[in-house]
Amino acid sequence: MSIDKFLTILIVDDNPVNLMLLKAMLTKAGYHVFMAKNGSEARTMVAKCVPDLILLDIMMPGEDGFEAMRRLRENPKTVAIPIIFLSALDDSETKMEGFKLGAVDYITKPFQMPEVLARVKLHLKLSIATNSLIAAQAQKLKQIESAQQSMLVSPDEIPEANFAVWYNSLLEAGGDIYDVFRISKDIFGYFVGDVSGHDIAASFVTASVKALLKQNCQAVYEPCESMMMLNKVLKEISDGKYMTACYARLNRKKKCVILVNAGHPPALYVPVDNKAALIELEGDIIGMFDDVLFDSKEIQVQSGDRFFLFTDGLIERAEEEQVWTNGLQGLLEASDLIRDCPISESAERLKDLIMGDIVPEDDVVVLGFEV
Repeated sequence: MSIDKFLTILIVDDNPVNLMLLKAMLTKAGYHVFMAKNGSEARTMVAKCVPDLILLDIMMPGEDGFEAMRRLRENPKTVAIPIIFLSALDDSETKMEGFKLGAVDYITKPFQMPEVLARVKLHLKLSIATNSLIAAQAQKLKQIESAQQSMLVSPDEIPEANFAVWYNSLLEAGGDIYDVFRISKDIFGYFVGDVSGHDIAASFVTASVKALLKQNCQAVYEPCESMMMLNKVLKEISDGKYMTACYARLNRKKKCVILVNAGHPPALYVPVDNKAALIELEGDIIGMFDDVLFDSKEIQVQSGDRFFLFTDGLIERAEEEQVWTNGLQGLLEASDLIRDCPISESAERLKDLIMGDIVPEDDVVVLGFEV
């Protein structure tokens, strides 16, 4: 929400009559209102003062509402602003395009003032509730003191997820974390993260992440949304700590995997009948910045396909001055040697092929799962 004591609303419309009518009504209702005549002007204003909600006309000269919406969603500082479209167009195709871009609601012109006011109130309340939920989660997680090791799931606990893991903590309070969890009957989540540091504070963050994954990786959230919620809470509680992460959501019924990367090494994809590939995606680290963006990729899969998520300790070599980006080719080569081994043995086998007799210099997680 804005730092001003009033909730702020930006109205974007090329019709001056509409601007003045909406401004008068919303100002009377207690909101602080500012106005723009097109998308470009609106984005300039938003850069100076981020509103709590935007009423955005679709049909405008120059930069229309759809284009303005796209650009606002590409900016980490404006990606979460609730936007209600205003338009004289009432066809379902236009409405669906608006919702696809991320609009929270759609009001058809000529609009009725009571309806506008009611919808504005509703979406501001929802936004306030979401922010309150984030704050409440952060407060609860500050009280977490559970031991890290006791929170790590084993393949025997959730056999339907069909996964294997090899985990090594450099110190008792490790900074690497993994989790596997059921989202619904046919949907499973697989997460690997690397928290900065190897101390008690890092261990606290990993414990917090475990709880947050269960709270926010639900079927109603897209994987990118789940990671954004994770970022908002960790930013509040991590005290300067940050993490990289890779999150995969497998829908066994639809035979698809959605991958999200947060500044982490790429996932290794080993199709049952094709060459292995590294899925490289852009993404901000988690817990450092208020506003972040994550790329995601949806992959159609078939039975037998495998994915491996890992932390950089698997392929980084401090003595050899090898960073993880230089060790990726070895993963592709090793993937062909583990195609025929059972999934239950694949994570450790991959670790052995990459590390051999090398003593780990960092925390290491290798998590593999099979469709």
